[in-house]
Amino acid sequence: MHNKNNNKSRTYIQGLRPFSNSIPKTLKKHLRKGGYNYSNIVDNWTSMVNKNISDACYPVSIKMKKGMKDGTLFLNVIHGKEVTIEYAKNEIIDKINSFFGYSCISNIFLKIIDHKINKQNKILPKIKNLNSVEKKIKKIDNEQLKNSLKNFLKAYNEKND
Repeated sequence: MHNKNNNKSRTYIQGLRPFSNSIPKTLKKHLRKGGYNYSNIVDNWTSMVNKNISDACYPVSIKMKKGMKDGTLFLNVIHGKEVTIEYAKNEIIDKINSFFGYSCISNIFLKIIDHKINKQNKILPKIKNLNSVEKKIKKIDNEQLKNSLKNFLKAYNEKND
C-alpha cells in the first residue's frame, strides 16, 4: 500500500480500505445514532419480553448516548397497564441488554396512550363510483396493466364487503 498525493491536497490510499469508507454518509449517521438497535428491538419485541408486557406496551423510539451504551427506550403504554409496566422496567432492561450482550438500555420512559393502535382491522373505504374508474382503466393501452388493475379493483372491493 502506498500514498498518492493529488493536486487538490487530498491524500488517496491505494490498496485495502476500511469497510466504513464504502458506507454512505446518511447510513453512517443512523448507525451512529443506534437505529439498528431500535429496529432489532421492534422486530424482536414479543420474543424479548413476555406476552403480557408486549400486549400492554410497544417501543416508540430510542435515544443512545455516545459509545452506543446506556440508551433510553421510550414506550407507549396502554392506559391502565402503566403500573404493570412500571414494575417490569428492570425486567425489560435486563432482557434487552441480554439480547444485545452489552448495556444497551439503562432507562425506560413511559408514555401513556388511550389504546393500542391496531392497523390490521382498519377497513379501507369502498370505491363508490366504479364506472368512472372502469372507464379510466379501459383507456389504458397496456393489456397486462389493464388486467392487473381490474383484478386489483375486484380484490379491493371484495375485501371491503
